[in-house]
Amino acid sequence: MNVLWIHRLTCCGNTHSFLNYEHLDNLFKKVKLLHHPSLSLDDEREVVEKVISGKLDLDVLIVEGAVFEDDLETKNLCERANVVIALGSCASYGNIPALANERVCGLQYRFKNRGGLLGADFLSSSGMPVINLSGCPAHPDWLSTILLSIYNGEKIDLDQWNRPKVFYSTLTHWGCTRNEYFEWKVEAERLGSKKGCLFYHFGCRGPLTYSSCNKILWNSVSSKTRVGTPCFGCTEFDFPRVGLFETKQFANIPAELPIGVSKRGYIMLSGMAKTFAPERLKVED
Repeated sequence: MNVLWIHRLTCCGNTHSFLNYEHLDNLFKKVKLLHHPSLSLDDEREVVEKVISGKLDLDVLIVEGAVFEDDLETKNLCERANVVIALGSCASYGNIPALANERVCGLQYRFKNRGGLLGADFLSSSGMPVINLSGCPAHPDWLSTILLSIYNGEKIDLDQWNRPKVFYSTLTHWGCTRNEYFEWKVEAERLGSKKGCLFYHFGCRGPLTYSSCNKILWNSVSSKTRVGTPCFGCTEFDFPRVGLFETKQFANIPAELPIGVSKRGYIMLSGMAKTFAPERLKVED
């Protein structure tokens, strides 16, 4: 399966993340990487020209980084590819580069608005829209799994943001080891603490973000919340935000409540939870 990986406006974080994949040797037995800006020694220009001219078949195009809205080369490559993957939040939504330049966007979105470089109605030759693997960076298992699914001819179900449901249908909060603290409204007193919830004071977006970060662990052992750092919501279209380490509140109520929780329900339950929280949860480490 021929795969071309290109860099646009990127910090290369997704490349560094991908190199942590534990089974790269097995993956490359099935995937032929035509060119990668950081890993290949040959001339990218030659490969790109062969693809655009139709002399070289392209099964999968991976774009890492945001793009300019008039990037014709990337657009031409996307039109030649059987499947197009936007790897990382910048390629998916424009995100950080798009904040500073209105001419910058993702492949098929600009933040929450459909369109981007390719237009809202773009479909690759396989009949699929751009597959968005958002994240800053995206987990290496997310990319490898999707590549293997394409290789095996498996159906890939996408959510409303064109992200694979297998990774983006559950909240980051689900699987978090701090959920008991969250339920009893026991708050962490400092960053890096092994105990306490990070949602109420430190801006954790876990209850508002869709990803599998606490189920498919990073390096198979960890996640942000497991080491005492809040989830920044990096898989969502509105990343990054101002004040990543703080929770905005009105009258001691978070300005943004967890998905599926009403304001009335939160007020009713939070007071009771704090009152009856088990003492063992209140011991600071």
